[in-house]
Amino acid sequence: MKKTVLLLFFLFSIYAFSQTAAAAKEVFEKIKKESKIDGNDKTIYTLLDEFYEQNLQAENDEMNPETIEKFRKLASEPGTKNRHLLILFLMYQQHISQTAATGKKPNPEVQIETMKLLKDEIQNVYSKTPAIIYIYQYEALDGGERKEEAKAVLIQGLKDYPDSVPLKVYTYLNTRDETLKNDLIQHHSNHWMVRQFQIN
Repeated sequence: MKKTVLLLFFLFSIYAFSQTAAAAKEVFEKIKKESKIDGNDKTIYTLLDEFYEQNLQAENDEMNPETIEKFRKLASEPGTKNRHLLILFLMYQQHISQTAATGKKPNPEVQIETMKLLKDEIQNVYSKTPAIIYIYQYEALDGGERKEEAKAVLIQGLKDYPDSVPLKVYTYLNTRDETLKNDLIQHHSNHWMVRQFQIN
């Protein structure tokens, strides 16, 4: 995870996030009961897309201050519709950033359960899944050595988001598909993930 993202999510110590998958589910259910759920309000979905565009899809992973402020404001405002989705997303980020900051590996079961909860709930609320959820779900499953499930997530993610550079990168790393490699080199050679994984 990049420094900008780490820095951002240290600011969001909204809930203490336990290190077990069962606790993640329990905390989520409590937050959900307090949330106003409205599938017509796309504010949280749009914010997740902004985060994705600035941190994962863009060549450089820099989040602008306006987006950081939106996260802060929406997360701290109890009246925010679908706030439970945002809080769960931030809890996931907090788990990743806290373990990275201490030099530990994230708990794959917590990651997998959190992403499953988030993906299912976003699907229930909005009837579609943002690109960032596919990426995070893939990373969680891959880190938990659930390779076949991880590959299935990539396949579905690329069907829904064929222009997603992170999904292309992960698919290439799994398949070594030369067509994907050529596409990444030709069209996305300056993307931070292409450089990080030394695809050339």
